[in-house]
Amino acid sequence: MPNFIEEFYYGNIEPQEITTELKPELRKRLKALSQTESVLAASLTDAESELFDTYLKQSGEFLCVSNADSFIAGFKLGAKFTYNTFVD
Repeated sequence: MPNFIEEFYYGNIEPQEITTELKPELRKRLKALSQTESVLAASLTDAESELFDTYLKQSGEFLCVSNADSFIAGFKLGAKFTYNTFVD
């Protein structure tokens, strides 16, 4: 079996390419969010629509950074568990 870390280093493992189907609860919430967004967007003036689009973009950027921070924190916690399991 190849060294996982080495394979990751050389780009042979792409975490972003690992896709999974949304869990039913997430799918349900995404559908509700999408429906609400459509209703809201249809009721806005052009100026309000531009402002809403800016909000959506900024919200998406925030979520991207927040998700990365959560991933890093979870990874570090997992590494601490592993370290304590095998070293301590």
